[in-house]
Amino acid sequence: CMYRLILCRQMTDLIFTERELVQSLKEYIEAEEMKLEAVKSWANKLDMLTHASTSDPEGFLAHPVNAYKLMKRLNTEWSELESLVLQDPSDGFISNMSVHRQYFPDEEDEKGAAKALMRLQDTYKLDSESFSKGKLPGVRYNAELTVDDCFDMGKLAYNEIDYYHSVLWMQQALRQMDLGEDAKTAKADILDYLSYSVYQMGDLPRAIELTRRLVAIDPSHQRAGANLHYFEQLLSKELRARGRSQQEPADERPIQLDTYERPKDYLPEREVYEALCRGEGVKMTQKRRSRLFCRYQDGNRSPRLLLKPMKEEDEWDSPHIVRFLEALSDEEIEKIKELAKPNLARATVRDPKTGVLTVAHYRVSKSAWLEGEDDPVIARVNQRIEDITGLSVDTAELLQVANYGVGGQYEPHYDFSRKDEPDAFKSLGTGNRVATFLNYMSDVEAGGATVFPDIGAAIWPRKGTAVFWYNLFKSGEGDYRTRHAACPVLVGSKWVSNKWIHERGQEFRRPCGLTEVD
Repeated sequence: CMYRLILCRQMTDLIFTERELVQSLKEYIEAEEMKLEAVKSWANKLDMLTHASTSDPEGFLAHPVNAYKLMKRLNTEWSELESLVLQDPSDGFISNMSVHRQYFPDEEDEKGAAKALMRLQDTYKLDSESFSKGKLPGVRYNAELTVDDCFDMGKLAYNEIDYYHSVLWMQQALRQMDLGEDAKTAKADILDYLSYSVYQMGDLPRAIELTRRLVAIDPSHQRAGANLHYFEQLLSKELRARGRSQQEPADERPIQLDTYERPKDYLPEREVYEALCRGEGVKMTQKRRSRLFCRYQDGNRSPRLLLKPMKEEDEWDSPHIVRFLEALSDEEIEKIKELAKPNLARATVRDPKTGVLTVAHYRVSKSAWLEGEDDPVIARVNQRIEDITGLSVDTAELLQVANYGVGGQYEPHYDFSRKDEPDAFKSLGTGNRVATFLNYMSDVEAGGATVFPDIGAAIWPRKGTAVFWYNLFKSGEGDYRTRHAACPVLVGSKWVSNKWIHERGQEFRRPCGLTEVD
């Protein structure tokens, strides 16, 4: 009987154990169903998104927010989905992920896309809300940033010790959260980054106000309490030094682009350059405009231009910059892009000291080089450039095709080598770059102008046209007025092709001048 009592008790325990197992099984099923619903939600959202993006890839990616969020999805969010699925491994999905992962953008790509948004924000004076709500000129697709997106932007800037942009994006994240938007990010985390970034920008009263908000939300936040004490002591010390005893109230206005002064950087003409990119500060006076004309150009009676002369327009008087209309047909443009796309790689610049080509943060684009032997179209374009300019292209560089995507730019630079970099083109053996011939192979919805900060000129892309200028005077001296830049592309995708013509071979086509500035 005692044995049976023990057995009964063991069986009773097993009954309760089974009940616990059933409950655990239900919880497992619920968790699996929640996981499946989450995956379904992902699939439905991405199905709609990819349907829109694949129907017009270039148009979709023309919006810089779409480009940034694509980087973020593939670098961060798809990894989260992978982790979710790995809880109950799905061999088909994982193997597919493994095959495609080698082509996914990495952390540096996501960081680069975020920096591109900040670069556009600065250049075109767009506040964070304009990007967050997709309020950009010329856009065809609506794209918005969530609280979490804004927080990630601000966190990236913070980690780069860029407190100016960290403030702007953390403030935007906080603004959207205060308006009721749901987010994975905690408000305390936003306030933590924002308050310290504001302090780094020198705004102690506002840093104290934000830190007090943080302490109110999370009284146990150790760093916030210590920071608040430090900020208050620092402000009291500053007030005593100024002979005051009362704290100044925090500024009630929202933090915008003009709240804090943007830190200076390495580029001396930054403000002039960016103003020209926005279409401001262009020095095209009425007197100067009166000196501009249009004409038919037959290349000094070139046989290939006699029957169909090139239409030429003056863009600037001094230095003389001209635009050629119908320089490339749509068919030629598509062929050049087709030839270039398989070879596109991050564009490089020539190190002025070593002459070696290297990537640089101030040039963000992809480029490829095409030879006349690659296709009859390239040979025909090279010949056309020679006919129009009257200069030999035998010693010119190959045709460089460049694509500027989201935030793509090339900051102010000279095409020719200066006296302090005599070896820049030494390996080519063809002398300095005497002239630049630039083909525009696409229209750009917003941004992407070619600007000359020293003279206040701005030239806007027009598909099928080309612009031309001399980098050197006839004496061989560099024309420093030709320092120019490719403005960041705000909306769209900018395609160009460059032909840099060198001195060698031009001795009789462009004879030397008698003075230094002839």
